[in-house]
Amino acid sequence: MPERNVYLRMKTLEEARTILFDAFSHRRMPAETVSVEDTVGRVLAEAVYAKLSSPSFHAAAMDGFAVRAEETFGASEAHPKELIIGESAFAVNTGHVLPEGANAVIMIEHIRQVAAGRIAIEAPAYPWQYVRKMGEDIVATQLIFGQGHRLTPYCVGALISGGVLQVSVRQKPRVLIIPTGSELVEADASVIDRLKPGQVIESNSRVLMGLCRQWGADPVRHDIVRDDPAMLQAAIEDGFSNGFDLVMTVGGSSAGTEDFSRKVMAGLGEVLVHGVTMMPGKPVLIAKAFDRPMFGIPGYPVSAIMAFEQLAGPLICRMLGATELHRHRIDVEPIRKIPSKLGLEEFLRVKIGMIGDRKVAISLPRGAGSITTLTQADAILRIPHGVEGIAEKERVAAELLKPVEELRNTVVVVGSHDNTLDVLADVMMERTGCFTLSSSHVGSMGGITAVRRGVCHAAGIHLLDTEDGSYNRSYLRKYLPDLPLRRIQLVMRDQGLIVAKGNPKNIRSMADLARDDITFINRQAGSGTRILLDFEMKRLGISPDDIRGYERDEFTHMAVAVAVLGNTADVGLGIFSAARALHLDFIPVVTEQYDLIIPEAYFDTDPIQAMMDAIRSETFRHRAMALGGYHIERTGEILD
Repeated sequence: MPERNVYLRMKTLEEARTILFDAFSHRRMPAETVSVEDTVGRVLAEAVYAKLSSPSFHAAAMDGFAVRAEETFGASEAHPKELIIGESAFAVNTGHVLPEGANAVIMIEHIRQVAAGRIAIEAPAYPWQYVRKMGEDIVATQLIFGQGHRLTPYCVGALISGGVLQVSVRQKPRVLIIPTGSELVEADASVIDRLKPGQVIESNSRVLMGLCRQWGADPVRHDIVRDDPAMLQAAIEDGFSNGFDLVMTVGGSSAGTEDFSRKVMAGLGEVLVHGVTMMPGKPVLIAKAFDRPMFGIPGYPVSAIMAFEQLAGPLICRMLGATELHRHRIDVEPIRKIPSKLGLEEFLRVKIGMIGDRKVAISLPRGAGSITTLTQADAILRIPHGVEGIAEKERVAAELLKPVEELRNTVVVVGSHDNTLDVLADVMMERTGCFTLSSSHVGSMGGITAVRRGVCHAAGIHLLDTEDGSYNRSYLRKYLPDLPLRRIQLVMRDQGLIVAKGNPKNIRSMADLARDDITFINRQAGSGTRILLDFEMKRLGISPDDIRGYERDEFTHMAVAVAVLGNTADVGLGIFSAARALHLDFIPVVTEQYDLIIPEAYFDTDPIQAMMDAIRSETFRHRAMALGGYHIERTGEILD
């Protein structure tokens, strides 16, 4: 039986960091002298002191006349004072050197010309009025920045103003990134259209390169190394012999039979940590060879990022003598209980909704292989390893991935999934430059629940009343009878059966779902699509037990379409635009009404009105129609 790695002595994240930092506490990058113009993002190796004062003279801060303040005392509207130009008043522009003896400037707007060479003032000046005194900003010899300071574009201006044109900074750690895996192929345009089953486009190394630069290192990417221990060992040894300060392998650190990173690193030096009680990122590997650090970074994208940000990135900062990069934090409350595994520190990706005075967190899928859970996330919640989750409405700290202001300008839509919501978000941003939309897909009934609990600005719903065939109104009367709402028609859309190209199973109607040779993919309970399915099944006399796959569900129409495309299901119920997007066939069942419901309290706010303007725009209507299967005759109409 092939040998597998087993995590026998996993460390907590805190323990792993302590081991890492203790092992390489002596690793400090040497200094180099560079031009101030090239220092953005660099870390100072030595403290920097000003060589000049800024300004280096008393300077006029306004256009007007420089005066000696004491000579203006007593001036008033009733008793103006006259000054002689060139003797007691001197014309100056902003930035001019103050004439000798002058200690104040009177703005030109407060001067009245009374005769040639004479001016009058109706208010006194006080000493140093509208004057930038010598050294007001920087005084020669003062400390401008201390050792370990990470320089910004603002810092460049301060250094040059202080007469400093070169500084001593830490050399950037050189990091070699080695992607590993026989299934990997290079990201190349020629590969995209002919990717074979089992092949994966290698992207993690590019993400890690960007993170290295963000944290202050200089990364170099190695070509993909196949699953061969000898090749991997040669690549690592070659990296260290070429002077790299740190080596990262990507993939191959887990417990699979073809995960060789641990064995190779143990052969080259010492494995310090294999397995950390964090999720994602558990398989991370920390080792030491040639007195330098090695990391075995997990192959799943989110695991790779978390392992870097919690371990490799902080080590780079220590090598530079700089403090770690930290994100801004705000307190949020989850909209529902979030369970977590005891003994694992979890990094949960969430969307944040600024709903009135509340800041609510909506959890995203937890899969370590889904990098979109980070690109779509607004923040990260850290659930400590000693607790089993977060209670509903418990206030917890969230590490923001976006500016707070961006969150304030985001309309939070919770409910049924529809492809036009992505179009709407884009149109809003295109039209306003600041307002956009963030959607969370929990089904129509989940959207109604979110509105009732006050954790969203709007909900998308398409709920069929099986008694009279109408949509949505009866559900609002039943579940939100006392909440003032606006119901807006977004689109009418074609809903039907999504099948493989060419319809190889010859599926013709809903009745075919009960066939023994058909595998179905469902939508989650509470979704409008599920309610439609159950209604049609009841009408046809089909029970859930008659349908293979009834218990398997997805949360979006696109996920249903992907299941059909990937041959894990023969058919699913979904919207035409999802089928069309993936070049699948479609059998129409019904044209349904998809509405947005908005609490009256939010309707007149700027973000909601920006959304309404976007919905009614020709751009949105045109782009919705281009998706296929949509009808826009009443789009943007207020129904209730």
